[in-house]
Amino acid sequence: MRILFTTFPFLLLNLISFSQQITGLDLLDKSIKYHDPNNSWKTFNDTLSVAMETPNNSNRNSKIIINLPEEQFYLKTEKDTLVTEYNLKKDECLITLNGKMNLSDHVLKTNNLSCDRANLYKNYYTYLYGLPMKLKDEGTIINDNVERKTFKGKDYLVLKVNYDSEVGKDVWYFYFNPKNYAMEVYQFYKTDDKGAIKKDSGEYILLTEEEIINGIKMPKNRAWYYNKNDDYLGTDILD
Repeated sequence: MRILFTTFPFLLLNLISFSQQITGLDLLDKSIKYHDPNNSWKTFNDTLSVAMETPNNSNRNSKIIINLPEEQFYLKTEKDTLVTEYNLKKDECLITLNGKMNLSDHVLKTNNLSCDRANLYKNYYTYLYGLPMKLKDEGTIINDNVERKTFKGKDYLVLKVNYDSEVGKDVWYFYFNPKNYAMEVYQFYKTDDKGAIKKDSGEYILLTEEEIINGIKMPKNRAWYYNKNDDYLGTDILD
């Protein structure tokens, strides 16, 4: 009877654990509920101040305005003696360098300034600070299977994300705290022509602390590292 008594709870716990397996979309919804409990991202209109620290370089300080209802994005970046500004509003694109507009093609090229680059920054900042809500965007493929992994000594629920070919080819992994579903790490890999992951490619980003902006819990610190050798790249700090 002792053997039956001790074996039964073990089997029962396994069955309960199996029955409570979470799907990819369920995990995403739970994380969105944690980060954006009032569904505020769709009407996000606020200003972010971000300092980027990189090894052996001066800081880059950025003021970022994301106004989703008005389809407006503004970025002002200060690094050393250069101050660049991008202002996108729907189809309008304005570029300013050290307070000057109507820049010549030579000045634009020399300083790597363009409307394509402005849109790149827009997509970059909107994506990263809009996570995990941005994983609901069209073209995002959420893997149904949720893995349990240990990363840097911590246990996580891990969501794999692919994208339609016209959106992107990288494969992303998002690591969520299993207790409150907070997003604490994300990681991406490049792929080859056949869609296979290049193991020595890509980066992982550690998220620490939080700031509440417009009712949304956003990571205060994002520290970037190479996947292949753990080399440190830099940290974005949300002021």
